[in-house]
Amino acid sequence: MRHFFTILLFLLFWQARSAAQDGEDIPADRYLTTIRFRVLIGGIILGKVQIGNFPDSLNFIFDTGCGSMSLDSTTAERFKLAPESSTNIIRGIGGVRQQRLLSNMRLRVGQLSIDSLTIQVSNYELLSSIYGENIDGIVGYTFFSRYVVKIDYDSLKMDVYSAGPVHYPGGGFLLKPRVFGLPMMDGQLNDARDINSRFFFDTGAGLCLLFSSHFTTDSAIFAPKKKKPVLAEGAGLGGKTELKLTTLKNFSIGPFRFRQIPCYIFDDECDVTAYPQLGGLIGNDLLRRFNLIVNYARSEIYILPNATFKQPFDYSYSGVSIGLLSGKIVVTDVMRDSPAEKAGFREGDVILEINGNSRQDVQVYQGLLRTLGPRVRVLVRRNEGEVAQLSLKVKSIL
Repeated sequence: MRHFFTILLFLLFWQARSAAQDGEDIPADRYLTTIRFRVLIGGIILGKVQIGNFPDSLNFIFDTGCGSMSLDSTTAERFKLAPESSTNIIRGIGGVRQQRLLSNMRLRVGQLSIDSLTIQVSNYELLSSIYGENIDGIVGYTFFSRYVVKIDYDSLKMDVYSAGPVHYPGGGFLLKPRVFGLPMMDGQLNDARDINSRFFFDTGAGLCLLFSSHFTTDSAIFAPKKKKPVLAEGAGLGGKTELKLTTLKNFSIGPFRFRQIPCYIFDDECDVTAYPQLGGLIGNDLLRRFNLIVNYARSEIYILPNATFKQPFDYSYSGVSIGLLSGKIVVTDVMRDSPAEKAGFREGDVILEINGNSRQDVQVYQGLLRTLGPRVRVLVRRNEGEVAQLSLKVKSIL
């Protein structure tokens, strides 16, 4: 009789387990809303959000690397919202800024209304210039900490559920990050040596990997390379900063290993990466290769390879930065000794067309300036009114 009950309990358990596996990952009665999004250069997630009683739909970046909610200062002025200064400071890749806050605010995300929010106000003019469209704000920890969020890059949608346990599907891996305002997770690196370290999990960073120079120096992760790192430019909260761009032989998240990953190194003077507790961050040009289930309440992030998992990394290097300024696409920076400098690009050049394309789309032009192979033909107008045809040979960092 005892064996009978043991077998019966096992069968009941197996049936329940099978039913759970055949059913939905999260019960339907916990579903709250769906948010459609677009993916910008570097994997940045851009979705629509409404603020307060204003009917306008605004462009917000959904960013696990942001510790709160924030609103662009120009957008705040347009809505006649006056932030109050705080004694606190916020840190970014380009420097520090005094915190300015809006209290008792409400955001509408899909069909979900989030009330009684304190929102930071920051200047996102630089981000708007880089991406070629208005960036009105950032949705960060304040949002992700309240819900379970499924981010599906294959369907370009986020499903939002109430917090609670999740039955995760097969084929992926469950990460157990430490979540203290921002998620921090383990990663395994290999180049000159094998190293384990911890990194921010940052869907708001449009790159694969970013390391502090303190981390790379102290860990001696890189061997002397045949190709020296090239100079590049990074932009984020606080402004711009100079970076070095190279490749890392191997980087693993759980059981998933990537090879020859582009990575940036910078002098982290503002301690953005919290070294030595962390070595840097994992950005969304790598994370977008997984569909995600973000479950902060249980310190869980589930990663499942998607259709872009095996997509080649971007190894191109031109050394030219462009942005949308006053309705014109302009060269904002030219790195020294870069292909762009050798091709004759100058800061302030107005881009008229690239490879015959005159659509004036920043995202399209950035893609063309990352095309390895044939020379890229760029028509520019100089400050003095001269029109020049430039020819750029995009370099590979491999």
